[in-house]
Amino acid sequence: MSKRDKLIKRLKSKPKDFTYNELKSLLSGLGYIESNSGSTSGSRVSFYNKEVDHLMKLHKPHPSNILKSYLVDYVIEELTKYEMI
Repeated sequence: MSKRDKLIKRLKSKPKDFTYNELKSLLSGLGYIESNSGSTSGSRVSFYNKEVDHLMKLHKPHPSNILKSYLVDYVIEELTKYEMI
């Protein structure tokens, strides 16, 4: 099982400790590119996949690196909708 497959399985299990770094790694493996919108973007970040023309906007978690449960749900929903997972 590849690292990406393990991350997908972990994401789908909706863990309480899924980190932003894990999300970045997973989305990068699925062809998404991270983008911050300039110096005033703050914690806002977007992930874009050119292949399927899909954009996801979310906030980086802070001060910890753990994603909120609603963000985990959002990412699962979006990736499922575009048949990425």
